[in-house]
Amino acid sequence: MGKILGYDNDSLKMPNKIIEMGLLPETSFRILYQAPFSGPMYVEFGEEKSRIALREEEGDFIIVEELN
Repeated sequence: MGKILGYDNDSLKMPNKIIEMGLLPETSFRILYQAPFSGPMYVEFGEEKSRIALREEEGDFIIVEELN
């Protein structure tokens, strides 16, 4: 489990789809599955339990806090 704190967008290259998908600050999430060989991770987030796949390159822009 984790919580999104913000974004690392210093290079201004963060894909807009991260925000458009609803991955906003203060959103709680959990990783359901990490595909092998640096494949996408499948994430469930929000009260609606939305599920998406994020590539590693997209996930690198998101600053998270680990929750136990």
